[in-house]
Amino acid sequence: MPDDTLSLRPDDDPIGRALQWLEAIADRDDWAAKARFGLTLSVDEALTNILAYAFKPPGDAGAEPVIQLVHGANERELSVEIADNGHAFDPTSLDIADVALTLDEAEVGGHGLRLMRHYLKAFNYRRDGPWNRLTLIMERPAN
Repeated sequence: MPDDTLSLRPDDDPIGRALQWLEAIADRDDWAAKARFGLTLSVDEALTNILAYAFKPPGDAGAEPVIQLVHGANERELSVEIADNGHAFDPTSLDIADVALTLDEAEVGGHGLRLMRHYLKAFNYRRDGPWNRLTLIMERPAN
């Protein structure tokens, strides 16, 4: 039975390990397909951005880079809090660019927030001392 918390190091396949952990929770708790897809996609996107930006350049030399995930649920919602001790960054403050009308106008990257806002009920950021805390909240769809 999977634990509802997971601690990761950025250099130890954190995305793969986090997605396996989340899939095990989804299996255990019998999530609907929409919840499984939306929350998995959102965790993948959030972790991809953390790995790309939170620890580059390296932060405080005394602190080992850590990423922690905590799953929560009630009868109406599923949530995952992702915490990292990297550089302060609030992804909820970013504007979403307009959708390109043609393939020639389309740019690579920058679409993850749009997808997260589509699938999630909410995502909230707060800085807690040396920690970034991003909480992803999804309505629990019926099975």
